[in-house]
Amino acid sequence: MFTGIIQSVATIDKITDLNGIRTFEIDFESGFCVDVEIGASIAVDGVCLTVTEIQSETRLSFDVMLQSLNITTLSAFEEGQRINVERAAKDGAEIGGHPLSGHVDFKTPLVAIHQQEDNYRIQFQLPKAWKPYVFPKGYIAINGASLTVSEVDKQEGWFDVWLIPETRRMTTFEGKLVGDEVNIEIERGTQVVVDTVRDTIADTLGPLLPMFEKFLEQNGVDVDTIGQATTKRLSDQKDK
Repeated sequence: MFTGIIQSVATIDKITDLNGIRTFEIDFESGFCVDVEIGASIAVDGVCLTVTEIQSETRLSFDVMLQSLNITTLSAFEEGQRINVERAAKDGAEIGGHPLSGHVDFKTPLVAIHQQEDNYRIQFQLPKAWKPYVFPKGYIAINGASLTVSEVDKQEGWFDVWLIPETRRMTTFEGKLVGDEVNIEIERGTQVVVDTVRDTIADTLGPLLPMFEKFLEQNGVDVDTIGQATTKRLSDQKDK
């Protein structure tokens, strides 16, 4: 498990491909790899990777299978590229962001950057299949960083986040350009609640569901909005 708080920025030093496996050799900042062991988990731009070789006090190797390359930005990594990294959380660690598995759901492009003085807003494309799980003030992980969604436009298909100066300093976000893709992990609690509410409504209403959905649409909401509201209410209760 990871906390979504980026601990450092590292550099992809070497990439090799052999028999369908891609190996990344990554250079880390001094101190990051203290006590690391083969088999340890490290989030690399939000993707949980396993240490396969310890080359030095600051250099580790990771093997990546084809499936991970297909659904994440790892397939586009280049030598010299800088990446967000976080070591797996230890038992009892403070969760400064929100719990992450390191299992990326999808990748999506950055579509706009807005900056005014120290205010830095970045906007991303929101694929149709994932719209039910992204809503204002909800958690989302972008390249391994736990962030809060600011605005969502499901008609145009985008969402955005705002970055404070500290987040920009500790991550690679400020180096991203329009068109660059990022890894997204949906907050699991949100996904479970939204899916459960949707399934419960469908099972309860049966053939009446289309009529109910039409009624909701006339009032500017949908079934997934009910699930999102339930998620927010549960989150608010937990915070009290």
